[in-house]
Amino acid sequence: MDPLEDPDGLNVPAGAQDRAFAEHARFVDANLKRNYRANFIHGVLGMTGFRLIYAPTIIPAYILMLTGSAAAVGLGAALLQLGATISPIASGARIEHRSHILPYAIKVGSMMRVMILGLALAGWFLTGDVLLFATFACFLLLGFFSGAQRVSFQMLMSKLIPINQRGRLQGYRNFAGGLIAAILAWFAGNYFIADEWLGNGYATTFLLSFLLTSAGLVALQFMIREPPAPISRPQMKFMDRIRQFPELLEDRDFARFLGVQSLSSLMRVGGPFWTVYAGSILGLDGALIGGLSFVFLGSDTIANILWGPMGDRYGFKRVFALSLACTLAGIALLIFGDTAPPIYAAFVLLGAGTSGWMLASTTMVLEFGKQEDIPMRLALMTTVEGGIAAIGPIAIGILVAIYGFVPLFAIVLTGIVAALALLVFAVREPRQFT
Repeated sequence: MDPLEDPDGLNVPAGAQDRAFAEHARFVDANLKRNYRANFIHGVLGMTGFRLIYAPTIIPAYILMLTGSAAAVGLGAALLQLGATISPIASGARIEHRSHILPYAIKVGSMMRVMILGLALAGWFLTGDVLLFATFACFLLLGFFSGAQRVSFQMLMSKLIPINQRGRLQGYRNFAGGLIAAILAWFAGNYFIADEWLGNGYATTFLLSFLLTSAGLVALQFMIREPPAPISRPQMKFMDRIRQFPELLEDRDFARFLGVQSLSSLMRVGGPFWTVYAGSILGLDGALIGGLSFVFLGSDTIANILWGPMGDRYGFKRVFALSLACTLAGIALLIFGDTAPPIYAAFVLLGAGTSGWMLASTTMVLEFGKQEDIPMRLALMTTVEGGIAAIGPIAIGILVAIYGFVPLFAIVLTGIVAALALLVFAVREPRQFT
């Protein structure tokens, strides 16, 4: 039972709210070490497995191997994001009235992992057009459950971890998980893929991802102690809740932040094509995939040690801005580099920028507005971001196939520069006014 649950939803006496928040704070403090460990273990195993899937190296190379088409690479990336566009709002509506959300989070997390297993099984047992169709279907469903998981797991962390410790938790777990992922990605490229382990090196990599992420989910399920929500919204019809979205944008700081997130999402649009571009210069093979994966994930890993504590100490606006600057520098190196050293250096900067962007955007959104609106703020941000990342890769893939990589660089650079300007000059650090 929600401590504040009543027929009028949020219309409760101030004293009752104060008592509920005080009890919630006591529970969080009493269970902080246990919940911190649970989030850390889940994050390390989950990040290790998922980064093998979501790094801009293995999946694009796999689709290119299946189809030989840059447009198909864009379609695969778009399907991953399209699924993530559909589900966040529904996920937010499912959990914002609930006192406990861990059971729902486990369900959607489990389905996400089933889709990764599906990629592995399809790679081993299917061929031709059937394999391509099954792979794209898994991408779509993987994205769908990924969007739902992102909302529910971030909301869960906001209930369990105090605001001034979230950056370090995410930074340290991303460091540990990313370090393992970088090593595994190098091994996967140089051995699993190059030597076609178990008959299909890509399928073997997907199976490893499934096993690691599943182990993390089991640890989370049995270690977490979740408190009742101190405040929540009354349950309402899905469409009625969507009609209330304009109320979220009345918070001008959140509205501007959403604009920054939308523009900066173009860096995700370019992500699947960086490896394709590098391969067009250096020759795409298992060794290059492994090497680029290693430096991308390795820099992502090391950067988290800086980004997490910096965000806790100074706020995540600074982390967001510096991560966008890293990405700009990485893209510039790709444009002007025509040998291996600058291209590998570009992936170092792109990895560092991506890790800071992910950490800052998913943490800052928790700090705007009212606590009871966190699920829908997460849902709205994830939907907008996913919509751009779903439409963009298809358009970019077609442009790359017809005109080469110049339109890709122009679009992504314009979006990131605009995002950086809007962030610096129009978005206040939320911790300065909350």
